[in-house]
Amino acid sequence: PKTDIVFLKVHKSASSTVMNILFRFGETHNLTFAFPQGGGFQLYYPRHFLARFVQGFSPLRPRRFNILCHHMRFLQPEVQKVVPSTAVYFSILRNPVQLMESSFVYYKGASAFSRVRSLEEFLRQPYRYYNPASGDRHYARNLITFDFGFNPDGDVSPGRVQLMLRAIEASFDFLLISEYFDESMVLLKEMLCWDLDSVVSFPLNSRDSSTKSTLSDSAVEKLKAWNRLDWEIYTHFNRTFWERIERDIGRERLRREVRALRQRRAELARTCLQGTGSVAPKDIKDSSLRPLQHGGARILGYNLKQGLGRELERTCRRLVTPELQYSSLLYKKQFPPPPP
Repeated sequence: PKTDIVFLKVHKSASSTVMNILFRFGETHNLTFAFPQGGGFQLYYPRHFLARFVQGFSPLRPRRFNILCHHMRFLQPEVQKVVPSTAVYFSILRNPVQLMESSFVYYKGASAFSRVRSLEEFLRQPYRYYNPASGDRHYARNLITFDFGFNPDGDVSPGRVQLMLRAIEASFDFLLISEYFDESMVLLKEMLCWDLDSVVSFPLNSRDSSTKSTLSDSAVEKLKAWNRLDWEIYTHFNRTFWERIERDIGRERLRREVRALRQRRAELARTCLQGTGSVAPKDIKDSSLRPLQHGGARILGYNLKQGLGRELERTCRRLVTPELQYSSLLYKKQFPPPPP
């Protein structure tokens, strides 16, 4: 199994669920994580990543970490200073239409969104609300492009787009697609030589459907044009994703593996969870399992069954521990506080 990994955690793209998979694998195999300085949750995002943002990194005695997976704005020469040269690089993409609808609700406080009632209103006259000079502009335009390290207000000419796509292909071994999450997990398992239980998961950081809205066809077209760079990245890597599946796995085996993954998830849900699945934040009984609530979104969580055996309780708890709590737990394990 591959143990040196760089995961570019693109915002609002099922990336918290992937991060939970990496946290569990890293903890089980006693791997080291490249944590933000002081145990924060982002690597000084939205600045471009620098090696010195990582706790325990020193240019004099460069230390290599196994897994880099916290939010960052990608800059490969700096990333290479903190991970082994053999590291596997991957990320996950989401359709920019759904991504921006999610971003609008989640980052409602961002300067571009704070003065509009709806995403449709924003898209009618985006430049009335959007300021390319504001420090949080990336939440409102080409968020994928920004997270990959490029300019969200950049040139959309075919030549420039091709350069950007080639640069991403040169840096990343593969990109997953969140709309095909289970298929993506099968590919991840294949690329990292992991077993099924390492990639099984419950959805984390997902929204209550009452805060989701459907956009009109004209708004969707405006959104694609406004996020043209993201749309180019997504459509290109959605195509190469399926080419990779055909080449490395084949449709028949993919179907079998997806079925096995879903059966295992259902089995774990029956074993671990009260009820059938996720619940509203107010209904989460254990406050340590309550995810951070942000913007206008209502982020769902889980209740564990009572009376689970110790080992099983630990396995189940890890599957449903929200990202911030899990990150803090692993940070304290890797950098134990000095005894009083």
